Amino acid sequence: MNECYYDKRMDFFYNRTKTDTADEWTGPQLIGVLCFGTFFCLFIFISNSLVIAAVVKNRRFHFPFYYLLANLAAADFFAGIAYVFLMFNTGPVSKTLTVNRWFLRQGLLDTSLTASLVNLLVIAVERHMSIMRMKIHSNLTKKRVTFLIISIWAIAIFMGAVPTLGWNCLCDITVCSSLAPIYSRSYLVFWSVLNLVVFFIMVVVYIRIYMYVQRKTNVLSSHTSGSISRRRTPVKLMKTVMTVLGAFVVCWTPGLVVLLLDGLNCTDCGIQNVKRWFLLLALLNSVMNPIIYSYKDDEMWATMKRMICCSSEDKSQERRSSRIPSTVLCRSTDISGHYIEDGIIQGTVCGKGDLGDKGNS
Repeated sequence: MNECYYDKRMDFFYNRTKTDTADEWTGPQLIGVLCFGTFFCLFIFISNSLVIAAVVKNRRFHFPFYYLLANLAAADFFAGIAYVFLMFNTGPVSKTLTVNRWFLRQGLLDTSLTASLVNLLVIAVERHMSIMRMKIHSNLTKKRVTFLIISIWAIAIFMGAVPTLGWNCLCDITVCSSLAPIYSRSYLVFWSVLNLVVFFIMVVVYIRIYMYVQRKTNVLSSHTSGSISRRRTPVKLMKTVMTVLGAFVVCWTPGLVVLLLDGLNCTDCGIQNVKRWFLLLALLNSVMNPIIYSYKDDEMWATMKRMICCSSEDKSQERRSSRIPSTVLCRSTDISGHYIEDGIIQGTVCGKGDLGDKGNS
Protein backbone atom coordinates (compact mmCIF):
# COMPACT_ATOMS: atom_id res chain seq x y z
CA MET A 1 0.00 0.00 0.00
CA ASN A 2 1.39 3.41 -0.98
CA GLU A 3 2.14 5.97 1.70
CA CYS A 4 0.21 9.25 1.53
CA TYR A 5 1.81 12.64 2.26
CA TYR A 6 -1.09 14.91 3.18
CA ASP A 7 0.76 16.30 6.20
CA LYS A 8 3.87 17.40 4.28
CA ARG A 9 4.65 20.98 3.31
CA MET A 10 5.32 21.92 -0.26
CA ASP A 11 9.10 22.03 0.19
CA PHE A 12 9.03 18.21 0.33
CA PHE A 13 7.44 18.01 -3.13
CA TYR A 14 9.45 20.87 -4.68
CA ASN A 15 12.70 19.24 -3.54
CA ARG A 16 11.67 15.97 -5.14
CA THR A 17 11.10 17.69 -8.50
CA LYS A 18 14.31 19.73 -8.09
CA THR A 19 12.41 22.99 -8.59
CA ASP A 20 14.38 25.81 -7.01
CA THR A 21 11.66 28.41 -6.59
CA ALA A 22 13.80 30.67 -4.40
CA ASP A 23 16.38 31.30 -7.14
CA GLU A 24 13.70 32.04 -9.71
CA TRP A 25 11.71 34.59 -7.71
CA THR A 26 14.09 36.70 -5.63
CA GLY A 27 15.55 40.20 -5.66
CA PRO A 28 14.76 42.69 -8.45
CA GLN A 29 13.09 39.99 -10.54
CA LEU A 30 10.56 39.26 -7.81
CA ILE A 31 9.90 42.98 -7.23
CA GLY A 32 9.42 43.54 -10.97
CA VAL A 33 6.97 40.65 -11.27
CA LEU A 34 5.00 41.84 -8.23
CA CYS A 35 4.80 45.43 -9.53
CA PHE A 36 3.81 44.21 -12.98
CA GLY A 37 1.19 41.88 -11.56
CA THR A 38 -0.21 44.46 -9.12
CA PHE A 39 -0.69 47.09 -11.83
CA PHE A 40 -2.46 44.72 -14.20
CA CYS A 41 -4.59 43.19 -11.44
CA LEU A 42 -5.86 46.67 -10.52
CA PHE A 43 -6.63 47.29 -14.17
CA ILE A 44 -8.46 43.96 -14.37
CA PHE A 45 -10.64 44.83 -11.37
CA ILE A 46 -11.52 48.33 -12.57
CA SER A 47 -12.03 47.64 -16.28
CA ASN A 48 -14.07 44.46 -15.87
CA SER A 49 -16.21 46.14 -13.21
CA LEU A 50 -16.95 48.87 -15.77
CA VAL A 51 -17.98 46.25 -18.34
CA ILE A 52 -20.37 44.59 -15.89
CA ALA A 53 -21.78 47.97 -14.79
CA ALA A 54 -22.26 49.00 -18.44
CA VAL A 55 -24.31 45.88 -19.16
CA VAL A 56 -26.45 46.49 -16.07
CA LYS A 57 -26.91 50.20 -16.74
CA ASN A 58 -27.60 50.25 -20.49
CA ARG A 59 -30.97 48.72 -21.44
CA ARG A 60 -29.68 48.10 -24.96
CA PHE A 61 -27.41 45.44 -23.44
CA HIS A 62 -30.23 43.53 -21.75
CA PHE A 63 -29.93 40.56 -24.09
CA PRO A 64 -28.44 37.05 -23.68
CA PHE A 65 -25.24 37.87 -25.59
CA TYR A 66 -24.35 40.79 -23.33
CA TYR A 67 -25.34 38.94 -20.16
CA LEU A 68 -22.85 36.25 -21.14
CA LEU A 69 -20.30 38.92 -22.02
CA ALA A 70 -20.76 40.39 -18.54
CA ASN A 71 -20.27 36.91 -17.09
CA LEU A 72 -17.03 36.61 -19.07
CA ALA A 73 -15.95 39.90 -17.50
CA ALA A 74 -16.86 38.42 -14.11
CA ALA A 75 -14.62 35.44 -14.90
CA ASP A 76 -11.78 37.86 -15.71
CA PHE A 77 -12.47 39.70 -12.44
CA PHE A 78 -12.25 36.35 -10.63
CA ALA A 79 -9.00 35.67 -12.48
CA GLY A 80 -7.65 38.92 -11.01
CA ILE A 81 -8.46 37.61 -7.53
CA ALA A 82 -6.69 34.34 -8.36
CA TYR A 83 -3.59 36.22 -9.56
CA VAL A 84 -3.49 38.38 -6.42
CA PHE A 85 -3.64 35.25 -4.27
CA LEU A 86 -0.93 33.69 -6.43
CA MET A 87 1.38 36.72 -6.09
CA PHE A 88 1.35 36.47 -2.31
CA ASN A 89 1.81 32.70 -2.33
CA THR A 90 4.55 32.18 -4.88
CA GLY A 91 8.32 32.33 -5.09
CA PRO A 92 10.10 31.48 -1.84
CA VAL A 93 6.71 31.35 -0.09
CA SER A 94 5.68 28.39 -2.24
CA LYS A 95 7.80 25.95 -0.26
CA THR A 96 6.23 27.03 3.03
CA LEU A 97 2.66 26.39 1.91
CA THR A 98 0.57 23.54 3.18
CA VAL A 99 -0.90 21.09 0.70
CA ASN A 100 -4.41 22.53 1.13
CA ARG A 101 -3.25 26.12 0.60
CA TRP A 102 -1.37 25.12 -2.55
CA PHE A 103 -4.49 23.31 -3.82
CA LEU A 104 -6.46 26.52 -3.19
CA ARG A 105 -3.89 28.58 -5.11
CA GLN A 106 -4.02 26.37 -8.17
CA GLY A 107 -7.74 25.72 -7.86
CA LEU A 108 -8.49 29.44 -8.17
CA LEU A 109 -6.47 29.63 -11.40
CA ASP A 110 -8.08 26.49 -12.83
CA THR A 111 -11.55 27.76 -11.92
CA SER A 112 -10.99 31.11 -13.63
CA LEU A 113 -9.72 29.43 -16.81
CA THR A 114 -12.63 26.99 -16.90
CA ALA A 115 -15.17 29.76 -16.27
CA SER A 116 -13.81 31.76 -19.22
CA LEU A 117 -13.57 28.71 -21.47
CA VAL A 118 -17.07 27.39 -20.77
CA ASN A 119 -18.49 30.90 -21.03
CA LEU A 120 -16.96 31.30 -24.50
CA LEU A 121 -18.41 27.94 -25.47
CA VAL A 122 -21.89 29.01 -24.31
CA ILE A 123 -21.51 32.28 -26.23
CA ALA A 124 -20.69 30.21 -29.32
CA VAL A 125 -23.95 28.31 -28.87
CA GLU A 126 -25.86 31.58 -28.35
CA ARG A 127 -24.30 33.10 -31.45
CA HIS A 128 -25.11 29.97 -33.47
CA MET A 129 -28.76 30.10 -32.35
CA SER A 130 -29.11 33.74 -33.36
CA ILE A 131 -26.90 33.96 -36.44
CA MET A 132 -28.44 30.98 -38.20
CA ARG A 133 -31.77 32.81 -37.94
CA MET A 134 -30.10 36.08 -39.00
CA LYS A 135 -31.09 37.72 -35.73
CA ILE A 136 -28.98 40.04 -33.64
CA HIS A 137 -29.89 38.24 -30.41
CA SER A 138 -31.21 34.80 -29.57
CA ASN A 139 -34.56 34.08 -27.95
CA LEU A 140 -33.09 32.78 -24.70
CA THR A 141 -35.14 33.91 -21.72
CA LYS A 142 -33.58 35.55 -18.68
CA LYS A 143 -34.30 32.42 -16.63
CA ARG A 144 -32.40 30.24 -19.09
CA VAL A 145 -29.49 32.67 -19.25
CA THR A 146 -29.39 32.74 -15.45
CA PHE A 147 -29.38 28.94 -15.40
CA LEU A 148 -26.55 28.88 -17.95
CA ILE A 149 -24.46 31.33 -15.92
CA ILE A 150 -24.98 29.30 -12.73
CA SER A 151 -24.06 26.13 -14.63
CA ILE A 152 -20.89 27.76 -15.99
CA TRP A 153 -19.67 28.56 -12.50
CA ALA A 154 -20.70 25.15 -11.14
CA ILE A 155 -18.63 23.44 -13.84
CA ALA A 156 -15.71 25.84 -13.27
CA ILE A 157 -15.68 25.25 -9.51
CA PHE A 158 -15.90 21.48 -9.99
CA MET A 159 -13.03 21.41 -12.49
CA GLY A 160 -10.93 23.59 -10.20
CA ALA A 161 -11.56 21.18 -7.33
CA VAL A 162 -10.89 17.91 -9.19
CA PRO A 163 -7.27 17.55 -7.98
CA THR A 164 -8.39 18.27 -4.42
CA LEU A 165 -11.08 15.61 -4.70
CA GLY A 166 -8.51 12.91 -5.40
CA TRP A 167 -6.83 13.21 -8.79
CA ASN A 168 -3.42 14.05 -7.38
CA CYS A 169 -0.17 12.30 -6.54
CA LEU A 170 -0.14 12.61 -2.74
CA CYS A 171 -0.40 8.84 -2.40
CA ASP A 172 1.87 8.03 -5.35
CA ILE A 173 4.65 10.60 -5.59
CA THR A 174 6.31 8.73 -8.45
CA VAL A 175 3.72 10.21 -10.84
CA CYS A 176 4.00 13.80 -9.60
CA SER A 177 4.54 16.46 -12.23
CA SER A 178 7.30 19.05 -12.24
CA LEU A 179 5.35 22.29 -12.69
CA ALA A 180 2.60 21.26 -10.29
CA PRO A 181 4.42 19.07 -7.74
CA ILE A 182 1.29 17.53 -6.19
CA TYR A 183 -0.67 17.15 -9.43
CA SER A 184 -0.58 13.80 -11.18
CA ARG A 185 0.96 13.89 -14.64
CA SER A 186 -2.09 12.06 -16.00
CA TYR A 187 -4.31 14.90 -14.74
CA LEU A 188 -2.14 17.50 -16.49
CA VAL A 189 -2.43 15.57 -19.75
CA PHE A 190 -6.22 15.34 -19.34
CA TRP A 191 -6.55 19.03 -18.39
CA SER A 192 -4.39 20.42 -21.19
CA VAL A 193 -5.77 18.15 -23.94
CA LEU A 194 -9.36 18.88 -22.90
CA ASN A 195 -8.81 22.63 -23.07
CA LEU A 196 -6.88 22.51 -26.34
CA VAL A 197 -9.60 20.39 -27.96
CA VAL A 198 -12.27 22.86 -26.81
CA PHE A 199 -10.13 25.69 -28.23
CA PHE A 200 -10.02 23.94 -31.60
CA ILE A 201 -13.77 23.23 -31.62
CA MET A 202 -14.66 26.84 -30.81
CA VAL A 203 -12.32 28.23 -33.45
CA VAL A 204 -13.87 25.96 -36.09
CA VAL A 205 -17.42 26.86 -34.99
CA TYR A 206 -16.75 30.60 -35.01
CA ILE A 207 -15.05 30.48 -38.40
CA ARG A 208 -18.01 28.56 -39.82
CA ILE A 209 -20.53 31.01 -38.33
CA TYR A 210 -18.54 34.00 -39.51
CA MET A 211 -18.33 32.67 -43.06
CA TYR A 212 -22.09 32.01 -43.00
CA VAL A 213 -22.82 35.54 -41.77
CA GLN A 214 -20.58 37.13 -44.37
CA ARG A 215 -22.20 35.13 -47.16
CA LYS A 216 -25.74 35.90 -45.99
CA THR A 217 -24.95 39.57 -45.41
CA ASN A 218 -23.56 39.98 -48.91
CA VAL A 219 -26.65 38.34 -50.43
CA LEU A 220 -29.09 40.36 -48.35
CA SER A 221 -27.22 43.63 -48.87
CA SER A 222 -27.53 43.34 -52.64
CA HIS A 223 -31.33 43.04 -52.32
CA THR A 224 -32.03 45.16 -49.25
CA SER A 225 -30.34 48.53 -49.45
CA GLY A 226 -32.40 50.09 -46.64
CA SER A 227 -31.17 47.89 -43.80
CA ILE A 228 -27.49 47.42 -44.48
CA SER A 229 -26.43 48.75 -41.09
CA ARG A 230 -28.82 46.36 -39.37
CA ARG A 231 -27.52 43.46 -41.41
CA ARG A 232 -23.98 44.33 -40.41
CA THR A 233 -24.77 44.31 -36.69
CA PRO A 234 -24.45 40.51 -36.31
CA VAL A 235 -21.12 40.73 -38.14
CA LYS A 236 -19.87 43.37 -35.69
CA LEU A 237 -20.86 41.19 -32.73
CA MET A 238 -19.15 38.22 -34.34
CA LYS A 239 -15.96 40.23 -34.85
CA THR A 240 -16.01 41.14 -31.16
CA VAL A 241 -16.45 37.52 -30.09
CA MET A 242 -13.82 36.22 -32.50
CA THR A 243 -11.31 38.81 -31.31
CA VAL A 244 -11.96 37.81 -27.69
CA LEU A 245 -11.62 34.12 -28.59
CA GLY A 246 -8.44 34.77 -30.57
CA ALA A 247 -6.86 36.62 -27.65
CA PHE A 248 -7.91 33.83 -25.29
CA VAL A 249 -6.37 31.11 -27.48
CA VAL A 250 -3.12 33.06 -28.02
CA CYS A 251 -2.69 33.84 -24.32
CA TRP A 252 -3.53 30.41 -22.92
CA THR A 253 -2.29 27.94 -25.55
CA PRO A 254 1.45 28.27 -24.71
CA GLY A 255 0.79 27.55 -21.03
CA LEU A 256 -1.40 24.57 -21.83
CA VAL A 257 1.23 23.16 -24.19
CA VAL A 258 3.83 23.47 -21.42
CA LEU A 259 1.49 21.64 -19.02
CA LEU A 260 0.99 18.93 -21.64
CA LEU A 261 4.75 18.50 -22.06
CA ASP A 262 5.14 18.28 -18.30
CA GLY A 263 2.34 15.72 -18.13
CA LEU A 264 4.15 13.68 -20.78
CA ASN A 265 7.26 13.86 -18.57
CA CYS A 266 9.40 15.74 -21.09
CA THR A 267 12.57 16.30 -19.06
CA ASP A 268 14.54 17.98 -21.87
CA CYS A 269 11.94 20.60 -22.85
CA GLY A 270 13.15 23.36 -20.49
CA ILE A 271 9.63 24.03 -19.21
CA GLN A 272 10.88 25.45 -15.90
CA ASN A 273 12.51 28.34 -17.75
CA VAL A 274 9.34 29.55 -19.47
CA LYS A 275 6.55 28.73 -17.03
CA ARG A 276 6.37 32.12 -15.29
CA TRP A 277 6.36 34.04 -18.59
CA PHE A 278 3.49 31.98 -19.94
CA LEU A 279 1.64 32.62 -16.69
CA LEU A 280 2.08 36.37 -17.20
CA LEU A 281 0.84 35.93 -20.77
CA ALA A 282 -2.30 34.30 -19.38
CA LEU A 283 -2.67 37.27 -17.02
CA LEU A 284 -2.63 39.62 -20.02
CA ASN A 285 -5.74 37.92 -21.41
CA SER A 286 -7.87 39.28 -18.57
CA VAL A 287 -6.36 42.71 -19.26
CA MET A 288 -7.06 42.57 -23.00
CA ASN A 289 -10.72 41.57 -22.90
CA PRO A 290 -12.17 44.87 -21.56
CA ILE A 291 -10.06 46.75 -24.12
CA ILE A 292 -11.47 44.54 -26.88
CA TYR A 293 -15.06 45.11 -25.70
CA SER A 294 -14.67 48.89 -25.70
CA TYR A 295 -12.71 49.02 -28.97
CA LYS A 296 -14.91 46.69 -31.01
CA ASP A 297 -18.30 47.72 -29.58
CA ASP A 298 -19.10 51.42 -29.99
CA GLU A 299 -22.11 51.27 -27.68
CA MET A 300 -20.09 49.57 -24.94
CA TRP A 301 -17.37 52.21 -25.19
CA ALA A 302 -19.95 55.04 -25.15
CA THR A 303 -21.61 53.61 -22.03
CA MET A 304 -18.32 53.12 -20.18
CA LYS A 305 -17.14 56.60 -21.15
CA ARG A 306 -20.45 58.12 -20.08
CA MET A 307 -20.22 56.45 -16.65
CA ILE A 308 -16.66 57.68 -16.09
CA CYS A 309 -17.23 61.15 -17.52
CA CYS A 310 -20.56 61.84 -15.89
CA SER A 311 -19.41 60.62 -12.48
CA SER A 312 -16.58 63.17 -12.58
CA GLU A 313 -19.08 65.79 -13.79
CA ASP A 314 -21.38 65.06 -10.86
CA LYS A 315 -18.52 65.53 -8.41
CA SER A 316 -17.53 68.87 -9.94
CA GLN A 317 -21.17 70.00 -9.88
CA GLU A 318 -21.38 69.12 -6.20
CA ARG A 319 -18.31 71.24 -5.50
CA ARG A 320 -19.73 74.14 -7.51
CA SER A 321 -23.10 73.96 -5.79
CA SER A 322 -21.49 74.97 -2.50
CA ARG A 323 -19.98 78.08 -4.11
CA ILE A 324 -22.54 79.22 -6.72
CA PRO A 325 -25.54 81.30 -5.47
CA SER A 326 -28.95 79.67 -5.81
CA THR A 327 -30.16 82.31 -8.31
CA VAL A 328 -27.34 81.39 -10.68
CA LEU A 329 -28.18 77.70 -10.31
CA CYS A 330 -31.79 78.37 -11.13
CA ARG A 331 -30.90 80.25 -14.28
CA SER A 332 -28.43 77.56 -15.31
CA THR A 333 -30.98 74.72 -15.08
CA ASP A 334 -34.05 76.20 -16.77
CA ILE A 335 -35.79 74.49 -19.71
CA SER A 336 -33.96 76.56 -22.27
CA GLY A 337 -30.99 74.27 -21.65
CA HIS A 338 -28.42 76.97 -20.78
CA TYR A 339 -25.54 75.81 -18.60
CA ILE A 340 -22.63 77.55 -16.97
CA GLU A 341 -19.41 77.49 -18.97
CA ASP A 342 -17.83 74.59 -17.10
CA GLY A 343 -21.00 72.53 -17.52
CA ILE A 344 -20.99 73.14 -21.27
CA ILE A 345 -17.42 71.96 -21.59
CA GLN A 346 -18.00 68.82 -19.52
CA GLY A 347 -21.31 68.09 -21.22
CA THR A 348 -19.58 68.31 -24.58
CA VAL A 349 -16.94 65.82 -23.50
CA CYS A 350 -19.60 63.36 -22.36
CA GLY A 351 -22.04 64.02 -25.15
CA LYS A 352 -19.71 64.16 -28.14
CA GLY A 353 -18.68 60.53 -27.81
CA ASP A 354 -22.28 59.46 -27.23
CA LEU A 355 -23.58 61.15 -30.38
CA GLY A 356 -20.75 59.77 -32.44
CA ASP A 357 -21.24 56.31 -31.10
CA LYS A 358 -24.98 56.39 -31.64
CA GLY A 359 -24.36 57.34 -35.19
CA ASN A 360 -22.07 54.38 -35.59
CA SER A 361 -24.38 51.84 -33.97
